[in-house]
Order: sequence, then C-alpha cells, then structure tokens
Amino acid sequence: MRFSRGLPGLYVHLRIGPYACAEWNYGGFPLWLHFIPGIKFRTDNEPFKAEMKRFTAKIVDLMKQENLYASQGGPIILSQIENEYGNIDKSYGPAAKTYINWATSMATSLDTGVPWVMCQQANAPDPIINTCNGFYCDQFTPNSNQKPKMWTENWTGCFLAFGGAVPYRPVEDLAFAVARFFQRGGTFQNYYMYHGGTNFGRTTGRPFISTSYDYDAPIDEYGIIRQPKWGHLKDLHKAIKLCEEALIATDPTISSPGPNLETSVYKTGSACVAFLANTGTNDATVTFNGNSYHLPGWSVSILPDCKSVVLNTAKINSASTISSFATESVKEEVDSLGSSSSGWSWISEPVDISKDDAFTKSGLLEQINTTADRSDYLWYSLCIDVEDTAGAQPVLHIESLGHALHAFINGKLAGSGVGNSGNAKVKVDIPITLVSGKNKIDLLSLTVGLQNYGAFYDLVGAGITGPVTLKGLRNGSTVDLSSQQWTYQIGLQGEDLGLSSGSVGQWNSQSNLPTNQPLTWYKTNFIAPSGSNPVAIDFTGLGKGEAWGLESPADGRRSSESSYRIGDNGTSGGTN
Repeated sequence: MRFSRGLPGLYVHLRIGPYACAEWNYGGFPLWLHFIPGIKFRTDNEPFKAEMKRFTAKIVDLMKQENLYASQGGPIILSQIENEYGNIDKSYGPAAKTYINWATSMATSLDTGVPWVMCQQANAPDPIINTCNGFYCDQFTPNSNQKPKMWTENWTGCFLAFGGAVPYRPVEDLAFAVARFFQRGGTFQNYYMYHGGTNFGRTTGRPFISTSYDYDAPIDEYGIIRQPKWGHLKDLHKAIKLCEEALIATDPTISSPGPNLETSVYKTGSACVAFLANTGTNDATVTFNGNSYHLPGWSVSILPDCKSVVLNTAKINSASTISSFATESVKEEVDSLGSSSSGWSWISEPVDISKDDAFTKSGLLEQINTTADRSDYLWYSLCIDVEDTAGAQPVLHIESLGHALHAFINGKLAGSGVGNSGNAKVKVDIPITLVSGKNKIDLLSLTVGLQNYGAFYDLVGAGITGPVTLKGLRNGSTVDLSSQQWTYQIGLQGEDLGLSSGSVGQWNSQSNLPTNQPLTWYKTNFIAPSGSNPVAIDFTGLGKGEAWGLESPADGRRSSESSYRIGDNGTSGGTN
C-alpha cells in the first residue's frame, strides 16, 4: 500500500488482520501456512501465533519507518487486529478467549501510539475497541462506555457470485443507515466498499466469487462515479458535517414521539442539532419544537440548527446516471509485412497424463493438499479392463468436494458437474460407453477459489474424494474404483508451457474454431480502443477458466499482463 502525506483530510484505518476474509482466496493467508507442522489457524496455537506475530510486527515496523502513524504525524489513526472472529469463536471453545487475549497483548505491545480495534468481537479485551460490521449498526453499542461507537464496515452492496444476481443496495437505504448511526451516537463510519474493484488472476475465494468486486459501490469497478449513490452520500456527509460541533461535544437525548418515530437532539452551548427518524415503512408527520415535519417511510431528516431540514435521506437531489459501454468493432492488428494477425487461434490441451511429474497413488487424493494451490486443475487417471460390454448400460458415479469436474472416457468428454456458491460439492451420475478390453477414465477436477470464511475454513477440502463407482455393468454389478491405483497430474500442460503469454506453442489458426470443447486455449490479437476510458471484455459463452490480457505499448518499453478468473456462465469483470 502507498500513502500520501500531502493530501489533507484523508486518514487511514490500517486493518492488519492478518486474516482478511474479503472474499479473498484462503482468507488472504498464503497456502504454505497450512503446511506448517502442528499449525491450527486462528486459535491458541503456538505455530500460528508465531506467524501472526511475525507478520503483524513486520507491517507495524514498515509503517513506523515511514512515520505513518498519527502519533508520528502521519495519517494512520487506527489499527485492526484479527477480523470478525466473534462470528465464529464459539467453535474454538475456551482456546478462543485465550487467543483473543494473546492477540490483544501482542498488538498493543507494538506501541503504535494509536488505538487498536477488533470488529465483530463483543468480548474484545481492554483497551481494544470492539466495532460493528454490517448493513445497519445504529443499535450497536461497544462493550464499555469508555469506548467510542464505531462502524468499520458499512456494506454499500455485496460481493457477486458466479451465476448469482448482481447485488444492489438503494442509496436511500444506505443513507438512512448512516444517518441513523450518527443519530444514535456513532463516531466513526467506514464504507465497504466505497470504490469497487477487480480481483485479478486466481485471487478470489469462498469459492465461486466473481472476478468483479464492484460491490455496487459509489465509485464502480471501472472508476466511474455511480449516480445517484455517490452524489446523495456526498450531500449526506455535507449535512452531517454541519452538525460537527454538537456531535463531538455531547451525547444525544433520544425520545420517541410515536410508533416507529425517534428524535435525537445534540445540544451544547449555542449549538443544537436534531435527527428525526421514521423507522416504519409508511410516511409520518412528527411535531418537534413546535414545528411539523413530514417524514417519508424509512428515512431520517437532519436539522443542523434544530429547525431547518437540510437533508432527508429518502429524498435524492443528485441526478441519476446509468453508465453504459459502447460496443466497438475490434480493429485488426497488422504486422510489419502488412498481414493481419487478428482472428482466433487455438491449442487443444491433452486429455491424458501429459507431464513428466505425474505420480501414482492408491486411492483418491484431496486436491488442495495435493496441488498446494499451484493450479486450479488436478487430473485423476485410471485404466480399467472390461471383459464384455454387450448389453451393459454403465453409469459412472462421481462424488467430489468441489468445485467442478469433467469426465473423459477413452479421450472423449462424457459429462461434467459443477457446484455453486451455496454448495461447492459435486455429485454426478454419467452414462458412459465402454469397450471390451482396456478403457481409460480421466477425471479433471477444478477449483474456483478456496474457502475464505468460517470456523476451521482452512480444513475445507476440494477435489474428487469419492466414492467413484461404475454401476450397471453387464452382470448388474457395481465396481468401486475409489481405492484403485490412480495416476495424478497437477495442472495443465499449457500452464507449464506458458501458453498464457500467447507467444509460445503451435497455435492453430484454421477457420474451424472449436466450440463447446473443454480444455481449449484460445488467442486473438486486436488494437485496443482509443482513449483512456475503461475497456470491458464480455466473456459470455466461455466456461470455467482464466483469461489473460497482455498489453504491449507502442514504444516497446514494457508490457503488462492481467488475468481474470471466469465462471461457468462466462461472468467475469475487470478493466485494462
């Protein structure tokens, strides 16, 4: 991260974690952590605590070297240790409290000179400030009246799952939540997210989280202002700023003039501020200080002088705009000889064990422990002998922890299965055709981001763990293939060859481009549209995979590469 000390009014809440969640692959932890002998994540475990302390101390030291803490004259006013542990700490038993006490002592011993917080941790030990995350935090109270009421994540929308609906949170609701928070004594509020983003490469987790992390934020994934959300929030914070003198000087006096109605008054010296709230869904009229005020349902009116309404959260004055992308025909790229290099070319990935580092083991191996997340892909390969197939109607039954799989019989695709963000597991029954004699079964297991949340999430597996059975053989028998000698290959041949660069391999440029064919690498060249506006690529029609964009500037001095994970429905996101 990079901070600028020359920008007035911008402060930093440094959320060290080191557990991040954030729909990030493996919760933000590197997978090598999983392989440290004896380690147990996020509990009273010495190997884990040693790594957590090492990371936290390193980050704090880097900040101190640059004089970035407020105690050094810098912009960092808060630091966070752990993240939403209180949501799952009961699963860890008594060790959870010991761990939280240790984390408190470890963090505060680093002497940052600024307060530390723990979000969603009701039992955060002193002096740690427990804070709230969620859509609404007006009813939240810290665990001590000596601690300020803070909102570390106000969710402006939500993350997008592959195949799921695009999240949307009306700005009227968002503004209502913010106003209610400050109406009821809130001191610090942080939007999550204020600027949407893109999770490049294989960084998304959970699994099945889209590459797009737009989050319906006031500034979208492409850096474009989303109206009226951005403008209405700007107006809201202008109104709250007018109330600053009273808000920081005293606590509110709260009363209820009727059902679903609430007034809060901050009064000190000559300053008087009022918030009038209607928490019901029907419009209402409230009398305050002898004046009558109309309150739309689910809204808050802000009166910086206890008389005049400068803003009602349900009334939007900002113009609504809908950003749209203009479709532009791809311009052909012409080489130095005047030949066009556009159009699509392809390479087929081998359906078989094709790498020298393949290995054989008895039984079915869990994928994450086998691949160490070096690739999304793991091949399971087996040869079987069938004496007589006449009259047989065999069915291949496969059970997987997720997240997707393709089954090939004698080199041909027989069927596929895919989980989803609600249930990553896959169970399929695939009718297959066998030949008398030797048959080859090749199963390709695919991950779509590793688990990032929940108690013991680091132990959630993936891959084909069985059973794998052949049902409906000629004599009606079922054969369990799970414990047989399987040959394994981590990753794809194209990954090892570096096909993502587009500059290696024997690319096929014939006109009959293969479609509906898994395990195909595609490549095309085009001239990017002119200008500096964001460019979006529509991946509709592509199955699960990854897309690379390689930019080669005209001056030839450097190139930059971005990659994006694609879901089974082709949804993705990203800019370049």
